[in-house]
Amino acid sequence: MSMYLKRYSAPRSWHIAKKTKTFIVKTRAGPHNANAMPIAVWLRDHMGIALTMKEVTRILHQGDIIINGKVCRDARMGIGIFDIISIPRTGKNYRILRDKMGGHKTIEIDAEAAASRLCKVLNKTITRGGKVQLNLRHGANVLADNTYRPRDSIVISLRPEERFKILDHFPFAKGNMAMVIGGRHSGKIARIVDIVMVPGSVPKRVFLEDDETKVRLDTIDSYIYMVGRETPAIEKWGIEE
Repeated sequence: MSMYLKRYSAPRSWHIAKKTKTFIVKTRAGPHNANAMPIAVWLRDHMGIALTMKEVTRILHQGDIIINGKVCRDARMGIGIFDIISIPRTGKNYRILRDKMGGHKTIEIDAEAAASRLCKVLNKTITRGGKVQLNLRHGANVLADNTYRPRDSIVISLRPEERFKILDHFPFAKGNMAMVIGGRHSGKIARIVDIVMVPGSVPKRVFLEDDETKVRLDTIDSYIYMVGRETPAIEKWGIEE
């Protein structure tokens, strides 16, 4: 299988130039979905930290890029919403978010904010021994109790001494704050006012209201990412511009 794809075929969320060259590196199967951006594209085309793939490879092999608390050496490793990227050599930390068009947006954050990550619970399974395992949207798994449910969000620690410790929990419930991560309302942050069960295999409908404008919108539950209770857990979202 090819390691590259044509730039014209790359997801729109990458926001890359289409006519500079013919090909661009393809995301390796792994975390997130098909729209995940390779770390190589982020380093070269988004941030300008590297100018060529050779420089990308050198930076990664030196262990200078840490994604969600773990050193990344794979240029095709996919990154997506709420991933935390740290560069110890420069002291910089970043969070990947969404802009108004649903594209990847990089927000610089401080070291304290980079010590934890917001994660969506996709489902949960029972492991050998009867322990509950939370399967998270970005590919990680966490052992926990039976308090958490699919579609909830949790905040996990990325510090080496307490990696994957659960620090906070935002249930998928009316009255809590959510971010829409797909569809025409992608990037919107609002409060859930109603959750409507639909018979059959049709996704649940979720109705939200903006606290400031009082504008209402609706989407499906798979596009919902819980981000807080009374107020959002993150101050800067990347969609303000």
